[in-house]
Amino acid sequence: MNRPLSRCVSVLYAISATCAAIGVLLLVRGQISAPPRVYGSFLAADGYTPSAWRVWSPAVPEEHLGLYLIAAGLVLVVAAGLFSIRRG
Repeated sequence: MNRPLSRCVSVLYAISATCAAIGVLLLVRGQISAPPRVYGSFLAADGYTPSAWRVWSPAVPEEHLGLYLIAAGLVLVVAAGLFSIRRG
């Protein structure tokens, strides 16, 4: 008979999904950020540059942070799976 997942396993799955989702968003944001467009004399982004708002320290680019978060999410999924097998 299948037992429902324990609370610990559910929390690990939720944290791993959150890490992976934020990692994918950062990875996509880092790859598709384009310079602002200029329409005549009006700057479309109103002076915004992709580096104006940093998510992390300047030493770690957003693409790398995204990959780290995706990797952390995968590690947590494996850990949750192993934990559920051991407890089951």
